[in-house]
Amino acid sequence: MKPHHWPWTFVVFTVVGIACLAVGTAALLGLLKGVHPLFNDELGGWALIVSAVAAFLTGAFPLVLRRLAEQEGA
Repeated sequence: MKPHHWPWTFVVFTVVGIACLAVGTAALLGLLKGVHPLFNDELGGWALIVSAVAAFLTGAFPLVLRRLAEQEGA
């Protein structure tokens, strides 16, 4: 049986998603109020959380394609 490898795009987009989620959560908690004017508003944190979800979904797409290809024996 072949070992499973993570697609590099999955790894990259997961790291980007985790970073966006961490910064978005910190912005929502008010920890980044003085860092940048966009973080003074709550919507900046929500935008980063939505971007994190988009990054996770973007990274999941090549992972699903890889798993489907492995099931077919390609």
